[in-house]
Amino acid sequence: MKIIKEKDIKGDPLSGKTVAVVGYGSQGEAQALNLRDSGVSVVVGLRPDGRSRARAEAAGFEVAAVGEAVSAGDVVALLVPDGVMAALVESTVGPGMREGSALVLAHGYPLRFGGLEPPPGVDVVMVAPMGPGLRLRERFVAGLGLPASFSVERDATGNARATALEYARAIGCARVGLLETTATEETDIDLFAEQAVLCGGVTRLITAGFDTLVEAGYDPALAYIECLYELELTVGLIQRFGISGMRERISGTALFGDLTRGGRILGPDVRENMRAILSEIRDGTFAREMASDEEKGGRALRESLAREGERLIEKVGRELAGMVHEATDTETA
Repeated sequence: MKIIKEKDIKGDPLSGKTVAVVGYGSQGEAQALNLRDSGVSVVVGLRPDGRSRARAEAAGFEVAAVGEAVSAGDVVALLVPDGVMAALVESTVGPGMREGSALVLAHGYPLRFGGLEPPPGVDVVMVAPMGPGLRLRERFVAGLGLPASFSVERDATGNARATALEYARAIGCARVGLLETTATEETDIDLFAEQAVLCGGVTRLITAGFDTLVEAGYDPALAYIECLYELELTVGLIQRFGISGMRERISGTALFGDLTRGGRILGPDVRENMRAILSEIRDGTFAREMASDEEKGGRALRESLAREGERLIEKVGRELAGMVHEATDTETA
């Protein structure tokens, strides 16, 4: 797969244009600031009573009602929660967009499962940074960036791909690299990685290891440090050097345990469960389940969060928070 970098992006389709950033949450704030620092004219679109309005104004942005911002934008970056996006496009964003303008999404989910219907006559592209907004901003300020995937979902003007690439460059992602994909592929991979590895998989693995040690009579504080805190150190090695590079840099004991015991933890049954999770993503089961819970006010999600928050590992984590955070801050300073 070709990786596109800054040097590969020719021209500047955002020059002289205004980007309307709709939403000022994690991604909205980071992308608006990065765009502005890259010399792009930005207007932020928010509800008059939006909680983030004061923060956007304090940052020096022109802030307008969503409809006014959209009408002023040559490019509209829609960075609001997935669950409200389709309705917002139908009621406000779609009617306000001019023919020949461009709609930028940061995730393929609204197109794949969210019922989003972009207005006719506009380019539709996706630029999906591979990380949270906070990290996107931190890395940009440091002269770095996050990788991103991008796609062209509709090319009404003939310039959609150029707009996507320049937008990705302006928020700092082309500093690292851009991968071309589709909204469908990005959504399926992103959801699967969150559920099976990055969030669902990792948190269950950490908790299971912690619980196993505590049930066997070992000190909960030591179990917490070994199973949770030290994970950051291992992941840091993997991110920097890859899995093989990490294995070259750990102790011989850790390496032997990795290669002779790891497959027993994540064996064939786990692979089958992963395939089932991927199938539920692809056929829309997960999206329907989440939408159903949202219609009920997120009750099931809140109940699950409450139960998870009462686990022993969370209580131990709160007790060790000062020590752990101090150690992390020292390491990253």
